[in-house]
Amino acid sequence: MEPPAGGGPLPYAWATGLSIARFSGQTGRVDFDDLLARLDLGTKIRLLTGADLWSLPALPEIGLARLVMSDGPIGVRGEQWNPQDPSVALPSPTALAATWDLDLVRRAGRLLAQEARRKGVHVLLAPTLNLHRTPLGGRHFECFSEDPLLTGEVAAAYVEGVQAGGVAATPKHFVANDSETDRFTVDVRVAERVLREMYLAPFERVVRAGAWGVMSAYNSVNGTTMTEHAELVGGVLKREWGFDGFVVSDWTAVRSTEAAALGGTDVAMPGPGGPWGAKLEAAVREGRVPEAVVDDRVRRVLRLAHRTGALTTARGDAGFGGGHRTDEDVDGVALARELAARSFTLLENDGVLPLTGVRTVALIGAAAAQARVMGGGSAQVFPERVVSPLDGLRARDGVEVRYALGADPRVRLDPLTGPATLVFLDADDRPLKRETLPGTQARWLGGLPERLAAAELRTVYTPDVSGEHVFSVAGAGAYTMTVAGRVVLDEVITVADPAIAFLSPPERRVSVPLEAGVPVEVAVRHPAASGMVSFTLGHTAPSLPAEELIAEAARTAAACDVAVVVVATTPEVECEGFDRDSLRLPGRQDDLVEAVAAANPRTVVVVNTGSPVEMPWAERVAAVLLTWFPGQEAGDALADVLFGAAEPGGRLPTTWPVRLADCPVVDTAPVEGALPYEEGVFIGYRGWERSALAPAYWFGHGLGYTSWRYDAIEAGPSAVTVMVTNTGTRHGREVVQVYLAPQVPDGRPARWLAGFDVVEAGPGESAVTTVFLPERAFQTWTEAGWRTVTGTYAVEVGRSCADRRLSASVVR
Repeated sequence: MEPPAGGGPLPYAWATGLSIARFSGQTGRVDFDDLLARLDLGTKIRLLTGADLWSLPALPEIGLARLVMSDGPIGVRGEQWNPQDPSVALPSPTALAATWDLDLVRRAGRLLAQEARRKGVHVLLAPTLNLHRTPLGGRHFECFSEDPLLTGEVAAAYVEGVQAGGVAATPKHFVANDSETDRFTVDVRVAERVLREMYLAPFERVVRAGAWGVMSAYNSVNGTTMTEHAELVGGVLKREWGFDGFVVSDWTAVRSTEAAALGGTDVAMPGPGGPWGAKLEAAVREGRVPEAVVDDRVRRVLRLAHRTGALTTARGDAGFGGGHRTDEDVDGVALARELAARSFTLLENDGVLPLTGVRTVALIGAAAAQARVMGGGSAQVFPERVVSPLDGLRARDGVEVRYALGADPRVRLDPLTGPATLVFLDADDRPLKRETLPGTQARWLGGLPERLAAAELRTVYTPDVSGEHVFSVAGAGAYTMTVAGRVVLDEVITVADPAIAFLSPPERRVSVPLEAGVPVEVAVRHPAASGMVSFTLGHTAPSLPAEELIAEAARTAAACDVAVVVVATTPEVECEGFDRDSLRLPGRQDDLVEAVAAANPRTVVVVNTGSPVEMPWAERVAAVLLTWFPGQEAGDALADVLFGAAEPGGRLPTTWPVRLADCPVVDTAPVEGALPYEEGVFIGYRGWERSALAPAYWFGHGLGYTSWRYDAIEAGPSAVTVMVTNTGTRHGREVVQVYLAPQVPDGRPARWLAGFDVVEAGPGESAVTTVFLPERAFQTWTEAGWRTVTGTYAVEVGRSCADRRLSASVVR
């Protein structure tokens, strides 16, 4: 059943509490029991563990091809994590959520499915549904929102888009994996009501949307690790919600044989080693694990293969997709640019934006020339190109761009740009393979040649200035660096944590005197004994002292019509594997903004971060534009928005504080292994409204380039209709947000998001939208299950949770 015309983002069945048919890409019929009967116990168990790092084994005897998985969520890396196999890089998940535009997110999903099919990937390990419980969460940028409804709706659109392309989406990390500190072992202590209303809610939504997979988390919940959590995985997810997809562990998260098999995990990754295999077969033969449990797990894998086209029994054709697959080509570059502009969130604007009549722009900041387009960790991909803000603004006709570094917050040196060669060598130093790289970052996970003994990265560098140049190696293991044939560094870098070794390794630096205009060969040699190659050759040229750089930036700004300062975090601040310890911008970027704003009152600050930062200068600049991690088309999208070719369409999916100390929840570090969620349901704006402190910018906030009047509201117990008018001078988009506020909170928040919709209108035009109110929005979890809380509610409509323009009462 479809919602009436003009409906909001919530499907009718979800709004009314009816069950809905799960989306399925499968065509024809497959007798899974017949296929199971053709497999012996050892073969069935082999199908439940990775054949390697990224795939499940093929079984040609039943028409089953390899099932290939890949990390997401901003792109599809595929099995080869290296620059030779580039991927489209979309904006970060926080940016996707900032659009509040479900149709746009579905288009992003369809692009990702297209990328997956191109790379031979059947299963995309995304999106991430964990909540922004605290702004210190290390993977905050990889999650959508602090709000469970917004997270669930955006995630459902993402899943629907990906699976419309015949590729499985795998929402993660089930459940309460909301911080990185001790993430492998932390025990999250959370009440069942809080778990149901907040942390499980987005997963329930994507199951109703028909997700074909779910990834279980590393952490424990209330004493049980998630890969063994029979109550939540086997009980809630599979039996109560009726999830018929497969549950795959996070990589190496399965640590037991019987408990994980009985707890609901279907597939243990990676392989072929691990605690299953022969151990699980023995457990079945000895009666400790029923064979029916194994059969259920295999049946789910076969269903996944059928849905994604890896099982050819029913059709006799290999490949991807089912009956709902969409085959139209999606222009990845154009969509990445559109998504970025739609996500950009204008926090402050005294009228300086959009820029008009501007002839000279001072563009300032390290991130203006080297854009931070994605967060660190498994979410990283190698895009074919990255458009920096400097590139994007310099491509603008009729505008002179004058660049100044100003302040450099980077902890690690950037790789050299330009062609480099990576040579794979055997034990006798004979070349096995050569690869040409676009820069001096060597990252190879998979696809390494046999008999590999060492990897050597070579490039030629011609300095622009004479003086002491600094080169670096970031990586784990032994490294030898030569410059102009002379050994300048020979060191072993030791890292205890394998994840840190791969994602954020230490760096060693050496200073080398060079003469301007004289080319030198730089080479780094690394014994490749670990089965992967991952290191970076970094460089920085001689530079002015910090004070002089800031003074130079201020002089540049004073001489231009407008100044644009790009501030950013670094990979050492926002990355998988660790949480943040501060919301301060790294380095002297705050000092830089203050100096530039003092020199030019028309200063626009572009905040290039994936999650909140403190902005002590926000009230002293002309505009603050949040670009998140904007993906590969960052610079062109920024030029579009600054000069008014596109409107900044973003609204905050999470609350931004003035100071970290003001936040209602900050703790990420477990005490004696446990992390209690003592705040209950009061995270994000729910917690801010309970405190006596106000944030810098509330959930839902965002300005545009036009103005809106909220004219009328008509509310009933299951829907609210709203009319708004564009009172400005240009076409615009508005996010109409609907909140419920109980007359008697009775232990519940003061209000919560119940629905939303995006509308468009030209100057002087009105738009009408109907947003459906789900039954769940009026319910709370009790020992007896979900219960509708009767009483009077205010239905509040506005531009953010703090800017509510219209209100009506409904009685449940």
